[in-house]
Amino acid sequence: MTEQQRVNDSAKNQDLDQYRVSAGEDLTTNQGVRVSDTDNSLKIGSRGPSLRDDFHFQEKLTHFDRERIPERVVHARGSGAHGYFQAYESMAEYTKAKFLQDPSVQTPVFVRFSTVVGFRGSADTVRDVRGFAIKFYTEDGNYDMVGNNIPVFFIQDAIKFPDLVHAIKPEPHNEMPQAAAAHDNFWDFISLTPEAMHMIMWVLSDRALPRSFRMMQGFGIHTFRFVNDQGKSRFVKFHWKPMLGVHSMVFDETQKIGGKDPDFNRRDLWESIEKGNFPEYELGVQIIAEEDEYKFDFDILDPTKLIPEELVPVRPIGKMVLNRNPDNFFAETEQVAFQPSNVVPGIDFSDDPLLQGRLMSYHDTQLHRLGSPNFTELPINKSLCPFHNNQRDGRMQMRIPTSTVNYYPNSLGGGQPAPSETEGYVHYPERVEGQKVRERSPSFKDHFTQATLFFNSLSMPEKEHIVQAAHFELGKVEDKGVRERMVNLFNHVDHELAKKVAMGIGIPAPTQSVSENHGKSSAAISQENTTKTAKGRKVAILAADGVNGEQVMAIKTALQEAGVQAEIVSKFKGMIKSADGQEMMVDKTFLTSASVLFDAIYVPGGAQSSEALRMQGDAIHFINEAFKHCKPIAAIAEGVELLKTSDIKGVKLSDSSMQNDGGVVTAKTQSDLNGFAKSFIEAIAQHRFWMREEKEKVPA
Repeated sequence: MTEQQRVNDSAKNQDLDQYRVSAGEDLTTNQGVRVSDTDNSLKIGSRGPSLRDDFHFQEKLTHFDRERIPERVVHARGSGAHGYFQAYESMAEYTKAKFLQDPSVQTPVFVRFSTVVGFRGSADTVRDVRGFAIKFYTEDGNYDMVGNNIPVFFIQDAIKFPDLVHAIKPEPHNEMPQAAAAHDNFWDFISLTPEAMHMIMWVLSDRALPRSFRMMQGFGIHTFRFVNDQGKSRFVKFHWKPMLGVHSMVFDETQKIGGKDPDFNRRDLWESIEKGNFPEYELGVQIIAEEDEYKFDFDILDPTKLIPEELVPVRPIGKMVLNRNPDNFFAETEQVAFQPSNVVPGIDFSDDPLLQGRLMSYHDTQLHRLGSPNFTELPINKSLCPFHNNQRDGRMQMRIPTSTVNYYPNSLGGGQPAPSETEGYVHYPERVEGQKVRERSPSFKDHFTQATLFFNSLSMPEKEHIVQAAHFELGKVEDKGVRERMVNLFNHVDHELAKKVAMGIGIPAPTQSVSENHGKSSAAISQENTTKTAKGRKVAILAADGVNGEQVMAIKTALQEAGVQAEIVSKFKGMIKSADGQEMMVDKTFLTSASVLFDAIYVPGGAQSSEALRMQGDAIHFINEAFKHCKPIAAIAEGVELLKTSDIKGVKLSDSSMQNDGGVVTAKTQSDLNGFAKSFIEAIAQHRFWMREEKEKVPA
């Protein structure tokens, strides 16, 4: 590896250059023969039979028939991006992993975000876990951190994974429902698997409805090991925190987006990178000394448990920036192969039984999906550092080995390639004793303490969202016995929660609690405590002919300076003309857009514009729906009058001076546009105003 590759974040981009091909001028076959006609097959006469000697037709059709490969069993729908990772400081005290040593090195990465349950064509915004997988192209080889946006998992042992996935996938007799857990099979499995209750609390929460991949945490899930140059081991858990904060959508919104734009999260990621608004994530670690393995009231090897940050703080150690979209979805995002077993010196595994199963399963599924053990030679999977071994041949072998020997030890090849005594990977020599058994450790038996911890940590709106989610999910379950068992499990988490869930699903509420709520909480769990910024948000400006041009441009400029994307939405595409004759480009129409695709809306003044919008049901619905979803809304002058004709209720609108009530920012005059813009931007940064959920419901 050259020094330039080692220190340059674009090293992988340069490596991929050798595989990129342009469209070219002349159409040819795969053999390079120029094609004279690709619109008509070779026939006897213009209406006669097609001929077998039409080699171009045969090649074109047979290649088309084989273009699809098996999709991933889980995480089939994904979105990818290139970028780099840069450490803040040397971590040599804890690990010898080279990409964590030098703060000047920018290690190339490829990241794939994904939903879990749905197939490749399913919607982005379903209630689901999200995959968060990173491939680091380090100088010591590829390292894959294969995690999710939730720090725990449904099961403790990988042997149950096929059962879990069978249960959550569409039911086998009718292949329904798609990309959804709201059916009898899944909840039957969960009702008989109490170890899943901590994960279920996360999945029913807002965490399963991320606003954007740019606003989503990532976790390594399992406990791993850091090993330093002296061979000293420490346990470690990995955390990714988005610099824009952790934010979610409301369920009604996600369902509507699924119809309006099923590619919502994918499009958001792509467009943000194209516009230069690069997503950034901070990598943090929780480090646990080997001698502290047993000091907690839970087992750190149990993948259904997290380590509260109050017990072990997360230490930020570096930042990842995603700055380039893939050139080709199939070649990169679809063919990328992540494996938890891909580690580099300085990072090792723990005995987590779920992790141990993943170490085998991921490699096996890549062999099936990509069709050959040579999938590591695909451009997106190929390491930047040289690789040498005696693993030869197989389907689609891309390299031409020139050595006359393919075994070790050998003398005819000079004894090479040979194991490296100084740089080779050495597994941590953990001492293990015991008998072969099929059983769980007693330390894995507590299934409810952390589920309760999660619930206690939430704000009141977040808790109410869990109840509503349970009503929807279990309301789809036909079997009464399944619903009864789920209420019983919720009663182990929190008695009041169980009563509220029971009320909405036709099951008698439990009369007494199974165990007292321990009252413990963790501040890091609630999204109320996340970073809040307007940067990266998207605002719809509702306007028509006769709009006040100054009010549009002043607020739009202020929004853009704050890192907010503002788009004009009107009845038709093309141009609208302001009251002072200024022409403005319409970005979206009411037909091609909706309030659910924006984070906030702004209604500028202008009597003619306001009257035109008042006569459009789509515009009124836009306002009502944004209010119902607790989004920031701003209006000036005649725009305030338009709000008064909508169905929004329970907030005070301006009669003279600027007013900000529950995230609805209004001003009767434009005397202080700068102050108005500042107040609106502050409201956008808050993301949602949940107190409006308690107001009278708005039809939308």
